[in-house]
Amino acid sequence: MRRVVCATIAGSDPSGGAGLQTDLRVFSLLGAFGQTVITALTVQNSLGVKDWMAVPADMVKAQLEALFEDLPPMAIKTGMLANAAIIKAIADVLRKCQSPLVIDPVMLAKSGDPLLEEEAVSALIEELFPLATVITPNLPEAEFILQEKITDIPQALKKLKKLGPRAVIIKGGHRGEDEATDYLYDGENIFTFSAKRIKGKIGHGTGCTFSAAITVGLAKGLSLPKATQMAKDFVTLGLEAACIAPLGKGVSPLDHLIHYDRLVEAPKILRELEEAAEYFSRQEVRSLIPEVQSNLAFALPLAKTHEEVAAFPGRIVGFGSGARPVGCPRFGASRHIANVVLAAMRFDHKKRAAMNIRFHEEFLKKAKELGFTVEEFSRAEEPPEIKAREGSTLAWGVTKICEKLGFVPDFIADRGEVGKEPMIRILGNNPREVVEKALKLL
Repeated sequence: MRRVVCATIAGSDPSGGAGLQTDLRVFSLLGAFGQTVITALTVQNSLGVKDWMAVPADMVKAQLEALFEDLPPMAIKTGMLANAAIIKAIADVLRKCQSPLVIDPVMLAKSGDPLLEEEAVSALIEELFPLATVITPNLPEAEFILQEKITDIPQALKKLKKLGPRAVIIKGGHRGEDEATDYLYDGENIFTFSAKRIKGKIGHGTGCTFSAAITVGLAKGLSLPKATQMAKDFVTLGLEAACIAPLGKGVSPLDHLIHYDRLVEAPKILRELEEAAEYFSRQEVRSLIPEVQSNLAFALPLAKTHEEVAAFPGRIVGFGSGARPVGCPRFGASRHIANVVLAAMRFDHKKRAAMNIRFHEEFLKKAKELGFTVEEFSRAEEPPEIKAREGSTLAWGVTKICEKLGFVPDFIADRGEVGKEPMIRILGNNPREVVEKALKLL
């Protein structure tokens, strides 16, 4: 198998939150073999940049030439370039290169500290922009490059495109909106990539992460829009994880390892589902199984889509006095129970498991007696526009309950309607916990 090879031309961040350390981490997590050309040594951490020193330009050039001599990268990105001499040195080498080039025009650290000598900006524009597959400035960087306040994103994209790159991305993370929207212009079309803004003292290394992920996508042959969407999703997940467990005392870097955690978790999730379903099926649980049968689901950490939630493709069906799971659990196997889990996780990221069981007043009564939190929603109150969308009822009902309570309850019931069987849904942190709650109702 031929490995994807990507190179980063950037500064070193000893804290690991940005720079080439972050680039290498992203390369590895996305399946690329990473190479580095070091342009500067910085003294920084999440609190800010204390000092930095540029590597001599001839040494930077020699590093880059060494890569092409032996194992040429399939895509290259640049980060901190420090000064005009370094920019000209790498441009001399990259003019002979046909690999995609992603330029992250790093000028300031997240803390606001300068990382590029002011007189080097013109060299960056003149020497490297014409070689770039795409440049990825954030809003302040784009304004500095254009020397004007940006009020019209489409016009700004076109002005930046005239400076020479084949495509331009303006990152919208600095705009004070509910959504963080990035804009890509390829000379013909403008594409937008939006995600809910993740609020908090986080984001050290966001630009490095984004451009590194795009670099891997291009090296793998993805189109620029697809590589950008992949990078957007990668960054958003890292920000969400950092918001839950920040790193450092200042502006926390992204928690890239959430991606590793999910890779490791996937087989564990399937195994835990199998074990919980087997345990459940060994009991006399036929009275818990509804007419439409049951299902048991377990989601990846910070899951957002049905494909990130595992369940049983044939559900868990009544069998004699017990039950049997049909098929092995797999991701994306059920939309209905996945909707319950995904809605609950928006309120509590730990509530990653759910199961549906037969509705019975005695079950609700028993659950309350045991001290569980039990809530109901009425399908009659469902807005028509929600009802018209297939599969939206459960997400609406769970959301309505959680918004009212401010937390995720143990049991959520609804009494059905014409053509819809009444049902109880049980929620918890993992499948075994959910199954244990169900068995306590017997």
